[in-house]
Amino acid sequence: MGWVPAGDYEVALEAGQVVCRNGNGRRLKSVPAKLKDDPAVVGLRQLTEWLERHERQCRTDVEQWMVRSLPVPTAVLAQVWPDPAWQAALRDVVVTDADGGVAGFLRDVDPDRGLGLVDLDGDTVRITPDVVSVPHPVLLEDLDDLREFAVELGVRQNVEQLFREVWRRPPGLTPETTSVDTYAGGVFKEVRFLHGRVTQLGYRSRGGYAVCPVVEDGATAEARIWIGEHDGYDDYGTETGPLGWTDPAGRALTAAEVGPVAWSEGMRMAAALYAGRDVEDEERAA
Repeated sequence: MGWVPAGDYEVALEAGQVVCRNGNGRRLKSVPAKLKDDPAVVGLRQLTEWLERHERQCRTDVEQWMVRSLPVPTAVLAQVWPDPAWQAALRDVVVTDADGGVAGFLRDVDPDRGLGLVDLDGDTVRITPDVVSVPHPVLLEDLDDLREFAVELGVRQNVEQLFREVWRRPPGLTPETTSVDTYAGGVFKEVRFLHGRVTQLGYRSRGGYAVCPVVEDGATAEARIWIGEHDGYDDYGTETGPLGWTDPAGRALTAAEVGPVAWSEGMRMAAALYAGRDVEDEERAA
């Protein structure tokens, strides 16, 4: 973006920041205070805020494709790829073909030539599928190998995929189990602290529970962990409860009914909330 007149100065957007130069073309260390309300400066700052929101939304959308393992038409990728924010969110994600086989790391999208990938042999290839998927890492059988390969390639994903923490159902777990207490008993001095952590991590709370809905194979499962009721005024303590899953009607699901993505994402939420517990109180009680 070029320089825009602002009174006796010129301003521009550079690396997400408004910069300024005087009439002689000399760059200033900061934008003069008297230009704070200048329309050009206000417009650039509003544009910066919009771009930041847009970048976050692109990452969120790609993450939703991953969590839901949604098929994504190649035509859609070709439409959004020219946008730097979309490109940053999509670059180097692992994509799979219609049969679920790992195709490679996404590096380019062209409406005529298809997808440019680095395949698992380290070669740059082109494929032209109608749709691809951005799989959740728990669905990748060779996840450890892919992680090692990504490190070798110097892959840096803006959407947390390969290095997202995953949890798999323990092999000895009884299929009829409806809850797990791995992350139960995390003590918080005040219930508002735990509710604040729920919001900070991007989860929602409802009826005293932190919830994480996941759509998997077309069905919705909601992971739920007790965090305590909070009306905005209470300062009593609380602790995390067992983690369970329900269907849209509120029926408790057994471990056998919970898909691998819903299981992993539920455990991920529970672990993240538990990590914020009051460790000092635990040490004093020990």
